[in-house]
Amino acid sequence: MMIVGGYPRFVELGHNDAYLPVWLQEAGYNTYYTGKLMNGHSTTTYNKPRAAGWNQSDFLIDPGTYVFYNTSMTRNNDPYKFFPGEYSTDLVSKAAVGFLDDAIAAASERPFFLGVAPVAPHSETITDPRPAKFNPPVPAKRHEHLFPNVTVPRTPNFNPEKPGTASYFKTLRQLNRTELDYNDVWYRKRLQSLQSVDELVDSIMDRLGASPEVIENTYMIYTTDNGFHIGQHRLGPGKSCGIEEDVNIPFFMRGPGIAKAAVQNIPSSHTDIVPTLFHLAGIPLREEFDGEIMPVTKSLLAQDAKSEHVNIEFWGNYLVEGNTFYGASGYVNNTYKTVRVVAGAYDVAYTVWCTNEHQLYDMKKDPYQLTNLYGTNSTAVNNWPTNKLASRLNGLLLTLKRCKGHVCTRPWEKVHPQGNVRNLEDAMDERYDVFYGERQHVMSFSRCVMGQDLSVEGALEPVVWQDEWNSWSWAT
Repeated sequence: MMIVGGYPRFVELGHNDAYLPVWLQEAGYNTYYTGKLMNGHSTTTYNKPRAAGWNQSDFLIDPGTYVFYNTSMTRNNDPYKFFPGEYSTDLVSKAAVGFLDDAIAAASERPFFLGVAPVAPHSETITDPRPAKFNPPVPAKRHEHLFPNVTVPRTPNFNPEKPGTASYFKTLRQLNRTELDYNDVWYRKRLQSLQSVDELVDSIMDRLGASPEVIENTYMIYTTDNGFHIGQHRLGPGKSCGIEEDVNIPFFMRGPGIAKAAVQNIPSSHTDIVPTLFHLAGIPLREEFDGEIMPVTKSLLAQDAKSEHVNIEFWGNYLVEGNTFYGASGYVNNTYKTVRVVAGAYDVAYTVWCTNEHQLYDMKKDPYQLTNLYGTNSTAVNNWPTNKLASRLNGLLLTLKRCKGHVCTRPWEKVHPQGNVRNLEDAMDERYDVFYGERQHVMSFSRCVMGQDLSVEGALEPVVWQDEWNSWSWAT
């Protein structure tokens, strides 16, 4: 069965009755939200049913979600309106500060949560009529003159001499001068459109700062849902690849007990945000959480208990945003599964594509992902033979591919229920060479499809390690 996402699917699966704002209201919080909620939240779906859990809301909804000067919004699920001539981020900022006024007025009786999701610097996306058309982001008119000479940083993986090593990456030609100039303009538009987001943050901080007793007891998170590439690996503007530019995103946090100026290099994902918020708020964690608490406070930093992996997945095509370089608006075969493992001695990225091609990068020595170690005799990563390292990463990826709950944060315990393997280094013990090299299933696809379809993904569960050779079993 093919599975796709979006608001209707979110409702169908019952998540509208069991997600962050609902749980926070149950814990006594007032909840507010403005900006984009999720894909598929539109003028035809926003009230079928309404998004649950919000005391007040002002949602950007399709088809105007990504239209900067004629966006469409619904306030508290009233009939939607379009706002010609008004700038999207400014509308979101105004709503956010207004909600803060209400939240602070009631803060002595009920704590509050406010989610703010402007779309800048997203591409301006015209979804009606179909197919969707991607244009560069549109900055506020007051910022159009900024950064006139800024260009995309010319990093080693920017428009490199050699093509990539898997799927359509292998076929991409180098970008020409016209295309490079186009990329630079796109990059400047992103920077310009971000200035209104900076102003939004300033407005929120100014309002909180006007109530010292509130700001000193409030946690603030600044993050995003994806990165963006422009010219790296010969790619035009886009965001749906497993490369570092797309998956390594900013995450900043401040508040009581947060370690000041601390910088951490640990793998994490947005599944970790809610457990972290619950922990900070003193709310018991739920068994179904796929994430874990991030070590953001001084006491948590001292525990060093965060897992060392994060899994990354994508299904479907790669869409070129903007000018359709190479005469194509997108590329098939962009379905992949990646696992990133980061610890003191190693930092690796391992990918299996739906074409059954593999990539293995030593991110400590090769942060721009230019040298694919898969299939080589290298011992570049912690002096481990590449074939043995890849066999362990294969087992880890197989375990994570449809994990739930505790398995997502402690996957090695599923494969090694005895509890003696807790991380990649433990799994690299030579006693497991035959198990991972010969007995474990291989992560594979039978074909590339346009969504999540488990019937094409080969083995769905890993083999569980047993001390006796005649006792191998599938994990359940």
